[in-house]
Amino acid sequence: MNKPTSKSTTPSTQTSLLVRGYEVVIGFETHAQLLTNSKIFSRAFTHFGAMPNTQACAVDLALPGALPVMNKRAVECAIRLGLALGSHVAHRSIFARKNYFYPDLPKGYQISQFEIPVVQGGEVSFLVGTQPKTVRLVRAHLEEDAGKSLHEDFVGMSGIDLNRAGTPLLEIVTEPDMRSSQEAVAYAKELHKIVTWIHVCDGNMQEGSFRCDANVSVRKPGAELGTRREIKNLNSFKFMQQAIDYEVLWQIEQLEDGNAIEQATVLFDPETGETRSMRTKEDAADYRYFPDPDLPPLVIAPEWIEEVRGSMPELPRAMVERFVSSYGLPEYDASTVTQSPQMASYFEATVKECGQAKLASNWIMGELSRKLNEDNTDIAHCPVSSHQLAELITNIAKGEISNNSGKVLLDALWSDPNAKISALIEIKGLKQVNDSGALEKLIDDVLAANADNVAQFKAGKEKAFNALIGQAMKASKGQANPQQLTELLKKKLS
Repeated sequence: MNKPTSKSTTPSTQTSLLVRGYEVVIGFETHAQLLTNSKIFSRAFTHFGAMPNTQACAVDLALPGALPVMNKRAVECAIRLGLALGSHVAHRSIFARKNYFYPDLPKGYQISQFEIPVVQGGEVSFLVGTQPKTVRLVRAHLEEDAGKSLHEDFVGMSGIDLNRAGTPLLEIVTEPDMRSSQEAVAYAKELHKIVTWIHVCDGNMQEGSFRCDANVSVRKPGAELGTRREIKNLNSFKFMQQAIDYEVLWQIEQLEDGNAIEQATVLFDPETGETRSMRTKEDAADYRYFPDPDLPPLVIAPEWIEEVRGSMPELPRAMVERFVSSYGLPEYDASTVTQSPQMASYFEATVKECGQAKLASNWIMGELSRKLNEDNTDIAHCPVSSHQLAELITNIAKGEISNNSGKVLLDALWSDPNAKISALIEIKGLKQVNDSGALEKLIDDVLAANADNVAQFKAGKEKAFNALIGQAMKASKGQANPQQLTELLKKKLS
């Protein structure tokens, strides 16, 4: 496949949803591996990283006489997801056999759902930057995973590991509602947050627990949908955006060169940053679906749905709305501090102690997140407790320390979580100067030493005022109260 030439910027730098006059159309199919101890139709384990072919039993391999039995926990996961997405949970759904022949599919078919899935409709709402977006869902259906073909460790041969065969999945299918790679990544992140939040999937993309397939096409505005190509198994948000951006430009260049787009399944190569065709894409008819004769219809009683509903946690979208209404947070802040249940709990615990919701969100989104990223860890393992952050914020709110001093304190606490904030303030000399007399003397000294800046200010040059503030802060070693200093300096100069 030829690499697109740099005729224009990639979609990630576009301010318009049109790319070179084309509209991008994206739909997603996401496979979420369910948090169960055993497989969807057997008692074989689902532990990741086991020795090859040690977790596949007679049922997974469809040996003669072996019959599948539905995993109740997998059905509960489907109900939880349906409730979280505002979907209809079908009281009666059907399993089907999806027939295709790959070496890693031991049965020669996959047990899935086709005509009547267990979860129908629903939507996912999220922010793209600060703009709200909603993606409609078609369905989410239960199915079993295939095995895995291994190529890298075999010279001239391939190996087959059937440990994953029969692992329970929910395949979540969207309408083609996304119009850019940014929207696609934001959708995937929100869906990832939801499935981990409600404990139906661990979301580990590196281990294949959360795999996204992006169906990408382009068209002129108002035209019929273009021919789609499916980018398979995108296992990181970074690669997801790169793959979609590349595929969009490739399709546009093919069309501009007079070539037709052929429906196909493609893979993304992170080394080259390119997509490459793997095989032509099948349609539903090619799989010859028919009801699985070994499995009765899945019947879910209304009482079970209500029981699951009663066990559901507060959902992230509802929590965002509560944080906006109760704490007065901007929606962007509320969405950010609810990236995980652990972060939301950390935020609420901090606010409960310090009473400063906006300051707490600023610190968690800013300095705290920066430190966590540097350490490649998450807030569940943050060395600075919510109590310590609340105390730090309280000192800032009272004017005891400056914002910059707060950063020094956070760094010190990060290195020594057992340190006392009051002691650190004294030892490091971080206490903010609020004494008017001391500040006035400092300002008098600065004015006397910077007569040129004083003259420039009186001549109407506003920049000279900022220079004087800078000199005063420098003289105070950053410990002067900036607001008080500014007011006193204005008074002196007037």
